[in-house]
Amino acid sequence: MSEPFKVWQCRTCGYIYDEAEGDPGEGLAPGTRWADIPAHWICPLCGTPKSDFDMIEL
Repeated sequence: MSEPFKVWQCRTCGYIYDEAEGDPGEGLAPGTRWADIPAHWICPLCGTPKSDFDMIEL
């Protein structure tokens, strides 16, 4: 059984990245895991680096 999808939130602006939904507008297909997003990726809304996101529970 695969691990459940997780949700990540930008500390700066509150942008939510949901692994289940992805972000097709940013080239991230639904099901794209956080670990599979490149380290140099930045928040599409405010430019905060990936390292400044926190995993959250909705």
